[in-house]
Amino acid sequence: MDIIRRIEEQQMRDDLPEFRPGDTIRVYWKVVDGRKEKIQRFEGILLADKGSGVRRTITVRKISHGVGVERIFPVHSPKLVKIELVQRGKVRHAKLYYLRDKRKLEVKKRDKFGMSRKKKK
Repeated sequence: MDIIRRIEEQQMRDDLPEFRPGDTIRVYWKVVDGRKEKIQRFEGILLADKGSGVRRTITVRKISHGVGVERIFPVHSPKLVKIELVQRGKVRHAKLYYLRDKRKLEVKKRDKFGMSRKKKK
């Protein structure tokens, strides 16, 4: 078991910023298209942070042309170029799957003011 632990420690990255669910992040990911290698940018809200060590993954959601798009990125993958922290979010949950049912405007309010507030009638 000690050999596996040593190999995993070699593959872990240490150049990543500290981020939490609710933060808006920008992920740069290498994509092979035929013979070309491109770097795609994916910016969205971090919904979930799962696992630990080499198996750690993050789920990022963005709204593109009115359609919600989610991607799961392995954090310590060699295809991951970098992660930038765009904006801190203030939420009280570790998994933000409830944002899937919200409209874009409600999610923006949640980022700006922390927890969303219901309007009084």
